[in-house]
Amino acid sequence: MGIPAHHVATRRILFTSMQSFCFALSCALMALAGYDPSVLAPVIFLALSLNGFGGICLTFTSLTLPNMFGSLRSTMMSLMIGSYASSAITFPALKLIYEAGVSFMGIMLGWSSLACLIFLNCLINWPKESIPSPEESAYMKKVILRTLAVDHKVTGDQFYTHVATVGQRLSQKDDPEDKHLSKEDLSKAAKNRGSSATFLQSASSSIFLFSLITMMMTQLRIIFFMASMNKMIEYLVLGPQNNIPADLKLQAEYTVGLYSSVFGVMQLLCLFTCPFIGFVMDWKMKESDEESKQVQKLTNATRAFVFTNILLIIFGVLCLISNLPLQFLTFIFHTMVRGFIHSACGGLYAAVFPSGHFGTLTGLQSLLSAIFALLQEPLYTAMLGPLRGNGFWVNVGLLIFSFAGFALPGYLQIYRLRLKAQMTKEKDPAPVLLEDLNHPNGVLEGETTA
Repeated sequence: MGIPAHHVATRRILFTSMQSFCFALSCALMALAGYDPSVLAPVIFLALSLNGFGGICLTFTSLTLPNMFGSLRSTMMSLMIGSYASSAITFPALKLIYEAGVSFMGIMLGWSSLACLIFLNCLINWPKESIPSPEESAYMKKVILRTLAVDHKVTGDQFYTHVATVGQRLSQKDDPEDKHLSKEDLSKAAKNRGSSATFLQSASSSIFLFSLITMMMTQLRIIFFMASMNKMIEYLVLGPQNNIPADLKLQAEYTVGLYSSVFGVMQLLCLFTCPFIGFVMDWKMKESDEESKQVQKLTNATRAFVFTNILLIIFGVLCLISNLPLQFLTFIFHTMVRGFIHSACGGLYAAVFPSGHFGTLTGLQSLLSAIFALLQEPLYTAMLGPLRGNGFWVNVGLLIFSFAGFALPGYLQIYRLRLKAQMTKEKDPAPVLLEDLNHPNGVLEGETTA
């Protein structure tokens, strides 16, 4: 879905990419499976597939919306990712509704009807055209000056350059050739800035490859914790006992249910904490000029990933401590890392890659990270089998693996220093010595003596 998200109109994607239809149909299929679970249970697999597809369509097409906010793009993107991550709080809410007496079929059918609001929001609010990034905004400009009629897609900077050139030429009334403007004038700024990178160049760049390592490692860490959380809490209550008393089993079930509900409610923290990492990504962007803006983007991205990786290391250390109340603090760090890593990665892709590659790179990264996260299944099996429910050594291995996340900010720092040195060199070229232009006897080249 990342590919059409930036090559087809956003509104058309929201209409015809079936996200609301897939989501509504998935909820309806879940309600159908709840009617007779013993017979219709296989329908749940199709329902979950449609649910995931519709959700990822909505997420990818919505990530172009922050382009409308200019220097606050990363902050708005992190806010949207935070709202997406905090949507997990709906599950405890649905559990309370179900325990209040509402049937599962009624909940799913009501949820399916709410999916129509997505279509209504698209119809009213979303523009017909895709939303370009602030740096690469493409607008159709038509300038008609006397005999000049030009209709080209130019960026904002190119358009201002074009208008300035026209004004200069019209001020020179003696030269009839200056009343006309060629295509070279329109593309001069683009040529000076260089051609845009291809998708293969972006996908094979060191920044993207290091971001893949960081995202795959973090996704595995986060998903494994969510998959094994109940068993780890149960182990903290029961310990490595074989013959467990009935009252202790009831206490373990109650504790697991309580901590699971608290963990679900804490997902709302994503909505409140994610804007912080977006603020870090947008730091001093308004104050930076065009030349130093790219360096500032890399500086902000480096700080965001360093901060996120530090939180991930602290989270890994907390997982090693066998203390039940301490798990509440572990939940907070898990929630923060879960929201921060996606916000930082999305802000990085939006900052250093062409806007037309953002959706495709995000989709490719999500696909590869999801495939790598499948390793949590053998890790979970090992924890239940040889380790007998004790996830200590698995958490130790994942903690060591977490240090690989510092490779990305390390490379960003090196790349930033190179870019800064290159900009300084272009701004201050090497001075030309007088001796290089003169002969040893002091006579300039091309001159003759009498």
